[in-house]
Amino acid sequence: MSPENSPLRELDELDFEIISALREDGRKSFTDLAATLKVSVGTIRNRYEKLVETNVLQVYGRVNPRQVGFIAYAHILVSVRPSNRIDAIVDEFASYPEIAFLAVATGEYDIVLDVMCRDSEHLSELIQGRVQKTEGVVHTKTNIYLKVLKTAQPDVSQFFTKQDE
Repeated sequence: MSPENSPLRELDELDFEIISALREDGRKSFTDLAATLKVSVGTIRNRYEKLVETNVLQVYGRVNPRQVGFIAYAHILVSVRPSNRIDAIVDEFASYPEIAFLAVATGEYDIVLDVMCRDSEHLSELIQGRVQKTEGVVHTKTNIYLKVLKTAQPDVSQFFTKQDE
């Protein structure tokens, strides 16, 4: 998508302030947002609905994996041959509940996965029992995360913060 067609061009400072406030506390009420941003509750509601409707803002609950027993995290790089298998493999991987992040990439590896598993046995089953046995997967490289220190969405305040001149 070119910058001229970017949804960012449609957003104004109030939209970014709403997004930023919800990034800090996704449960903040429209009433609290309206008071903080000095606009009406109706304005917040309308802006929020438009942001969700246009997929600029996606609202979901994030589970703390460690608190529910998922303690094995890994970053898996996947090489695919022939390359025309990438879309089919991505579609298959998208259905795996352990995969928290899935992307097609350039370079030595074609697909990137971040996974969360119950333990090393579960991780091994996922890698050796499913990922590596997928038709077209020719090589994988796995890095295990020893400690996850931060997971976050991008801070969009950079788009509306006025620079000192």
